[in-house]
Amino acid sequence: MPMNPSVAENRIVGRRVITETDTEDVIRDSLEHPTMALIGRFLMAAIFVVSGVGKLTDIAGTAAHMTQAGIPYAETLAMVAGIAELAGAFAIATGFLTRAGGLGLILFMIPATVIFHAFWKATGEQRLPQTINFMKNLAIIGGLATLVAFGAGRFSIDHALRRARR
Repeated sequence: MPMNPSVAENRIVGRRVITETDTEDVIRDSLEHPTMALIGRFLMAAIFVVSGVGKLTDIAGTAAHMTQAGIPYAETLAMVAGIAELAGAFAIATGFLTRAGGLGLILFMIPATVIFHAFWKATGEQRLPQTINFMKNLAIIGGLATLVAFGAGRFSIDHALRRARR
């Protein structure tokens, strides 16, 4: 994306000046912090690993919780949810199909958040924990949206495959 000189200055990376004629990949590769991106991906994937394993090791309990929320075909959907969380966690942690995995997890989390953390329906002592869980999930969705927008970073399979194609 060309830089508008009246709005932004050229960025200097090392001794090289990045100008509007450089590609977006050069700018991104020069300016990103690949170690922090890797750490962030691992930390974000961890919650989906724990949740996915929990669902798959207690399908009956997960299905009962889903049935209580009015979800049909709860046992089948409990297995699908566990597998989806593990697949998304794998994509994020390894950086393989990161954007697709992140988008899949976003699409999974939106209805899960609205159905299971509907703080506006909660009363008494349950309202605050449901509000916190709702907001936590919004933050996770925001992190996933950032992964979808910017990709996994330099330390990822996606990056290695992209470089190999060049």
